[in-house]
Order: sequence, then C-alpha cells, then structure tokens
Amino acid sequence: MKPLTSLSALSTVLLFIVVSLHLSPSWAASDSVYDTFLQCLTHRTQPSDHISDIVYSRTNSSFAKVLVSYIRNRRFNSSSTPKPLVIVTPKQESHVQAAVLCSKDLGIHLKIRSGGHDYEGISYVSDDAFFILDMFNLRSIDVNIQKETAWVQTGATLGELYYRIWEKSKLHGFPAGVGPTIGVGGHFSGAGYGNMLRKYGLSVDNVLDARMVDVRGRILDRKAMGEDLFWAIIGGGGASFGVILAYQIKLVPVPEKVTVFRVEKTLDQNATDLVYKWQFVAPRTDHGLFMRLLLQPVTSQTQKGQKTLRATVVTLFLGNSDQLLAITDKELPEMGLKKENCTELSWIESVLWWDGFDEGTIPALETLLSRDDSTNFLKRKSDYVQTPISKANLDWLWKKMIELGKVGLVFNPYGGRMSEIPASVTPFPHRAGNLFKIQYSVNWNEDDPELEKNYLAQIRSLYNYTTPFVSKNPRSAYLNYRDLDIGTSTNGKNSYEEGQVYGVKYFNDNFDRLVKVKTAVDPNNFFRNEQSIPPLPK
Repeated sequence: MKPLTSLSALSTVLLFIVVSLHLSPSWAASDSVYDTFLQCLTHRTQPSDHISDIVYSRTNSSFAKVLVSYIRNRRFNSSSTPKPLVIVTPKQESHVQAAVLCSKDLGIHLKIRSGGHDYEGISYVSDDAFFILDMFNLRSIDVNIQKETAWVQTGATLGELYYRIWEKSKLHGFPAGVGPTIGVGGHFSGAGYGNMLRKYGLSVDNVLDARMVDVRGRILDRKAMGEDLFWAIIGGGGASFGVILAYQIKLVPVPEKVTVFRVEKTLDQNATDLVYKWQFVAPRTDHGLFMRLLLQPVTSQTQKGQKTLRATVVTLFLGNSDQLLAITDKELPEMGLKKENCTELSWIESVLWWDGFDEGTIPALETLLSRDDSTNFLKRKSDYVQTPISKANLDWLWKKMIELGKVGLVFNPYGGRMSEIPASVTPFPHRAGNLFKIQYSVNWNEDDPELEKNYLAQIRSLYNYTTPFVSKNPRSAYLNYRDLDIGTSTNGKNSYEEGQVYGVKYFNDNFDRLVKVKTAVDPNNFFRNEQSIPPLPK
C-alpha cells in the first residue's frame, strides 16, 4: 500500500530466503503426499482445469513465494515455523470442493487462508502435518447498485471491495475494517468492524447470504445450509464450519463528503482530562461520529530525557466539518478541535486517509487494489470496558505504560447501532453495556528472540495490570484480535473443555449454540484450528 522502506523490503527478501532454506527434511514423504493428493484432485476435477497449476509442493520453486505472500506477522515466518506439505490455490469453487474431500481422504489437516492477517498466524501454521487452502485467487466482486447489494468472494481484500463499490456509486460504502489488504474471508466470518460500526454495526450485521463448502464437499447457500449454520458463520469464525466461498452484503449509504481529523495531546497538555471525558462522550455521541483513541508512551518534547504518554484521537464523521464542530465543541471541548484540524473528503478517500495517507498525499484510488503490505513482528490482545476508568486509575495506567515503554493501547468506542442489536443475533456478543474495546498493540522490526521475549512479556504485563478495569466473568475478547494466550485446543479428547476456556471469552453465552451447530455439521472436527469451535464429546 504505502512505499516499503529499504529495511522492510530487505526483510521481505530475508523472509523468502528463510522459507526457502529451512523447510522440513521430510522431502520424500512430502512428495509422496503431494502425488497422492494431486491424483485425488485430478480425479475430482475436470481435465481442463490443469489442476497441477494450482498445487504447490515444497519442491516447487514458487512454494516459498506463495507461502510468504500472505504472511502478515513475521513472528510466524522463521526457520522453526512449521511449513505446509502442500499449498492449494483454487481458481474456481469446484477446486475448493475437491481440496476439502481429498484432504479428508488423506487425513491431512486443512488450514484456510484468505488475507493472512490472523494475528497468531493460525491460518497458515500448524503443529501437525497440514495443507494450506489459499483463497487469494477467488476474489470476484459483483456490485448491484440497484439492489444496494454485492457478492464478494472471500479471497478479495477490503480495499478491492471498497474500490469496486466506489466504481459503481460515490454514495455507497460498507462498514468493515480500515486495513485495505485484509482478506474478506477471515474478517467477515470473525464479525468484522470498522469506523462506521456506531452507525451501521459490524460487517456481519450487513450480511444477507453466503456460499460455503461443507465437510461433505457440498456447496451451500443460506437456504441450503439453514439458519443455524448461517448464523454461525457470520461472526463465529468460518474456519470451524467449512470453507466460506463468498458473502452477499448489504451496501450502506454514505454522504458525498465526510470529515476526518487527528488531534494529539500529551500529559502536559491535559491528555488525562481528554481521555477521561472521551469515555463518556465517544460511546454516546452522534451515531455517525467514530472517535478512535490511540495511547502510546513517547519521548517528551518538553522534558529532555523523559517519557510521556500521547493520546491521539483519530476520527471519521459522516457529515461536514461544521456539523462535526457543533458536536465536539459542546460534548468534548477538551480536544480543542478547530476547523483547520478537519479535512472534508469523499468516503473512498477517507479509507486511504485512515490507512496512513495524510491530506495532500492521498494517492490514486487504485492503490486500494494493491496487495503489497509491509510486515513486521507483532502481538495483539483485546478487552472490553463497561465502566469508565477513573482519572486516578488512568494516571496509574500511564505510569505502567511509560514504565514498560513499548506497548500501545487503542480504544474503539461502541454504542450507537452496536447497542441496539441484541447479543444473540450473531455469534459476536459484545453489544449493549460495552463502552469501548481495547486493543493492546506492540510492533517491532528486529529479528531478535530476546527482544521478542521482552515485548511479549510487556504486553502480557499490561494486560494483567488492566484486569480491574475491564469486563469480568468472563473477561471478554474479540475473535479477530486473535490471542492464543487466552486458551488453545489440542483438538483431542478434551477439545470441548479446552474450547470452552477461550470460546466463552470470545462468544459469551453464544458459545453453546456454536458448539451445537459444530456438532451437527462437522461432528468429527475436520475443520479445526488452535481456537476453533469444538463439537460436543461423543
């Protein structure tokens, strides 16, 4: 998306070399599995499909390039990271059907990857022998402006979706994430949210239909799969239930011009007052106003050698700057927002602004079609806040963040449409009663195991520190901010008990219904990962 620095470009080359040089020594076994798998695929597809062109064994010269192309977290691209036996890159729906059935015939674990943004890499890493079903070729998008709907295949990216909507209408958009290279498949099936969630809810609150391949290799739409399974794949994680091929979505109206702004305050500029007041305003203000709050320890500009805390409010408002200022002047004067801080632009331009391009440097809209994305090492965690944090506790939180030195927090306000939709309508339960969601965030570029150990310890320490301020019984989490710290499954005889640990945190009271659906549609747990929905014990 943005130009790569020389360092990140070099990192990409090094990652490619790592994958090329450090594959498992079991070449003969891998080739044998590849040959058997290819024979099965050939038997189950049409001769004209040239099936060998979409299947990559470890000995294929393009294997490493295909694997690395959609790895978005360098923590999971090292010499010790397990590699797949085979990568399958389907070009049509029948290829997906064949891949599912042949993987099942061979008894090989199938991992499903759309954009590769899973924070813990579980769409392309496994401790057992596995194949990757890489959906990136299935990226068609069919927009119907008359019906205000679109069918989008799960290998498409959000940037591609936004661009194709814009091609047909300047007054329509879709409520989904702010990262243009994020894959539709994982984003939607895990609920999906963006900067219009207070106005229009989650991505899945605007999904009308779906197409998927089930464990028996059948292609099912909403009518064929039934309402229980459809409910499960709009927020419960599609990879637990089958391979989602496409979603039909309902487009939403956007104004001709929207307004964005970014305002920063440090502790000596009354950042604490701003953050405290934000907790009361951001979840309750106009539904068209989304004010994300970024909190980061930084070097002080006024006290040499000292660290401080910077609070940054990053905003999308579905209206013009005069309308926005009328709200913020009254409700959040602590920001000190002025008209010159605001930028009015089209909704599609705001997508690029949110991706890090400032006013005046917004590139051609075709940038949204790029799949290039710089990668670094990262770790994320999540929480939900249901009671405002006091100023005294905020001060203690700043001290802890400054002491740790690296970890940042992102506060995403809820309320609005999110509070109007009952918790059981989709598997995503975090609705009314939640003021905002916290994302814990740490990134680094250096390939240093000791540094990684330090940063992981930092983010876990901050997560433990915030325990008194967040939801309890369960301490809830967001599925798409994948975090293996909160529990994992070995997918063995104790899979239900293991799955309950993380499942209740992600899905609260909806976990039991997800388990019932899983048991009905995939009782032998073919579709599984380290945090999948388990079937009931036999």
